Amino acid sequence: MPETTEQTAIELLRSVPLFADLEEGELERFSHVAVSRSFPAGTRVFHEGDSSDACYIVSDGSFRVTREHSDGRAITLATLGPGEIFGELAMLDGDRRSASAESITDGTLLALPANDVRGLLARNPEIALKLVAGLVRRLRAANMRLSRQSFQTVPSRVAGILAQLSKEGQEGDTDGDDEMSEVTIRMNQTDLAQLAGTSRESVSRFLAELERAGVVRSGRGRVTVLQPNKLRNYIY
Repeated sequence: MPETTEQTAIELLRSVPLFADLEEGELERFSHVAVSRSFPAGTRVFHEGDSSDACYIVSDGSFRVTREHSDGRAITLATLGPGEIFGELAMLDGDRRSASAESITDGTLLALPANDVRGLLARNPEIALKLVAGLVRRLRAANMRLSRQSFQTVPSRVAGILAQLSKEGQEGDTDGDDEMSEVTIRMNQTDLAQLAGTSRESVSRFLAELERAGVVRSGRGRVTVLQPNKLRNYIY
């Protein structure tokens, strides 16, 4: 890997919470096995049931992780942007994929081949211990999200998702205070419903309520959040 590309990989790895405890030299070892891969919008990265041959870190673009029911329905488990990792269990167990992943926009992923990573961890057990600690933190966070969502109403879940996507869409344009400008989320109602674990009809009704209140403006394949701060009033 050329030096400039390797340095970019190290910086990306450093931004991932899972690798937060690793030192510079340890990050360099991961960068040596990392491979950059580009995906046009709408391209599958892997399918549920595939063998786990790599984990991925988003360099740029947006990606979606989904799981399908036997009746054909699909639910979105996560929408991921730069610096976020998925398929990380491939680094440890090599089991088959428990979900599918695809690109929402044109994007680039940094792939860490599973065999190379497992070899690296076998030779450097101190790195393995740090990664296990990072995985435990992710598991605790996932358990907390699942617990919160179990007790939230549908409007609260949808409002929470819109608030999070609005925050991500600001891309650092705010000064860190509470004021947020309007932001357009390029996502249709079906995708929002999958993220919230509810029906498209329920999302449509709630968006209509938000539109009447002047909080959002719905369009074809997009939702413009006019007053992001007011979404807090619907989250409980």
